[in-house]
Amino acid sequence: MLRQSNEKITALYERLSRDDELQGDSNSIVNQKKMLEDYARNNGFKNLVHFTDDGFSGTNFERPGWKRLMAEMEQGKVSTIIVKDMSRVGRDYLRVGMYTEEFFKAGIRFIAVNDNVDSDNGDNDFTPFRNIMNEWTARDTSRKIRAVFRARAMEGKRISPSTPYGYLRDPQDKQKWIVDVEAAEVVQRIFRLVIEGYGVYQISDILTADKVLIPSAHWERIGADNQRHKHYQDPYRWRGGVVAKILERMEYMGHTVAFKTHTASYKDKRSKATAPEERVIFENTHEPIIDPETWRNAQRLRRTVRKPAKQEKPSRLTGLLYCADCGAKMTHDRSIDKRPGRSAKNEYYCSSYRTQTRSCTMHFIRVPVVETLILNALREVSAFARANKQEFIRLVTDSTSMRQDKTAKQQRKKLTAYRKRSNELDTIIRKLYEDNLSGKLSDKRFEKLSGDYEREQEELEQTIERIQSEIDNLEKQTVNADRFLDLVDRYTDFEELTTPMLNEFVEKVVVHERVKGSRYTTTQKVDIYFNFVGLVELPGEKNNVDPDSSALQKSVSKKAMKAYAPFKQYLEQQSASTIRLTISGIERIIGSKLTATAYKYRTYWYPQKNRPLGCVIFNAGYDIQKLDLERQLILLKRAEG
Repeated sequence: MLRQSNEKITALYERLSRDDELQGDSNSIVNQKKMLEDYARNNGFKNLVHFTDDGFSGTNFERPGWKRLMAEMEQGKVSTIIVKDMSRVGRDYLRVGMYTEEFFKAGIRFIAVNDNVDSDNGDNDFTPFRNIMNEWTARDTSRKIRAVFRARAMEGKRISPSTPYGYLRDPQDKQKWIVDVEAAEVVQRIFRLVIEGYGVYQISDILTADKVLIPSAHWERIGADNQRHKHYQDPYRWRGGVVAKILERMEYMGHTVAFKTHTASYKDKRSKATAPEERVIFENTHEPIIDPETWRNAQRLRRTVRKPAKQEKPSRLTGLLYCADCGAKMTHDRSIDKRPGRSAKNEYYCSSYRTQTRSCTMHFIRVPVVETLILNALREVSAFARANKQEFIRLVTDSTSMRQDKTAKQQRKKLTAYRKRSNELDTIIRKLYEDNLSGKLSDKRFEKLSGDYEREQEELEQTIERIQSEIDNLEKQTVNADRFLDLVDRYTDFEELTTPMLNEFVEKVVVHERVKGSRYTTTQKVDIYFNFVGLVELPGEKNNVDPDSSALQKSVSKKAMKAYAPFKQYLEQQSASTIRLTISGIERIIGSKLTATAYKYRTYWYPQKNRPLGCVIFNAGYDIQKLDLERQLILLKRAEG
């Protein structure tokens, strides 16, 4: 209704929530308006203005109609507020009481028709109780609705009207999802890009560049009824957060996930994420878009933090390499060696060693070595699996079972020891308490000792819980050689180690410390664990690498051989098992002065590339037993064998 500009208004306020609709037509907005208008006219109120909130809960006071009414009140334009009953104002008795108090202070007459409330007639003693009962009604209604939704969800029924990108509701049955082929191809592409080593922001840039419609624009184009974000500036601008949410959804494996979000109470309608362990999952309820292996691989790759070096892509091995001794992840090093002739590093170290805690050793290994080992292992295992399928299945099943039994036995032994120590601490703490009560131990000393023992016990309890969880997981683990064979059949050749191949086949790589051998050689054991089958040890196979196998015969250029030929001849003529020499003595034998490097760096004297004198010594059958550059003394020892 129109009002005269200079007179204060009579505000008629109506509110209807979805819960109120269930109680019949008497609460409808139309009926409320008619009732309030009739009451206002019959009682001589003028300048009637309606303020309406349709579909808003009484526990929510951020209602547009209510906020507009409050704005008019603050400007002094309202003389009277009329509502059907107190519950139309709200169902939070504290907030309703606060507002009615504000009406009184502002000199505004407040009337709730059905509750016989009129501020001009003085306080109604029953009004506060009525407000409390209105709030109880809201609480009880919320509890009942939650119970209904929970019961439906526990039956595996869908309680959300929306569907994930890639699915649509079946027009014949709203409880069923059907695959949206066009969107499903985009979802599959996103997961494929993750397996290829791309991050969510890189994927969003790729989709944007390729002019792929964002989910909201796609739904709008096909006329889907589950549009949630209708307002967007660019229909092709993908966000990293959108890609991340797509990658997290278990629904793409064909599962229904219930209770993913919750609200704190009926007063707070803000949605919060539910803890993963509190969610309920119903498997195989609709057609999958992504297979479980691809989904799990994508989650593992997303959890891996990769920090690229300057102008370099992050290593694709990051997150796969583990130290065999301490179990820590290994750290990639791409730092630049500024010394002349040196290239950038490309190697891994144990992260415990890198943090300089010295709680572990280096476990150094170069990236090309690891990738070569993985590729060779893939070739050998895939060839054996294709040629001997039944034998392969038996082999991995037996070896995995034995390995699990051995690991479980070791973990149970640790668990027994930790529990024994925890029980001992209980006895010690009890004894300390008794000594403190008897006066044998001062309060200060008691607090310090008991605090130390309690911290130790707390750490023990956490360790016990972790080990018990590991034992439980071992018992649940199963080998699926058939799935590994299916993966092998998807690849026609293993000529090159591609990123998708690495991420699909390899679960982890465990790097052992180097073991020194004879004559400057080392061996290093590297265990490669494959998805589905774990560590595969084929008959006669050894997972060892010798990074310095070329040291057995160090080559020397013709020019260097001619320059150091007198010294080689000298060494070959010696019969003693040890030879003591000075640098000046070697220079006399050669007949020329050595470079300054020979006086400064120990590496000059050991066999390696660009160190001809060290190679000459090595090839003549001698090793460096002692080297003292300060005194310029060298002790050579004839190599055994």
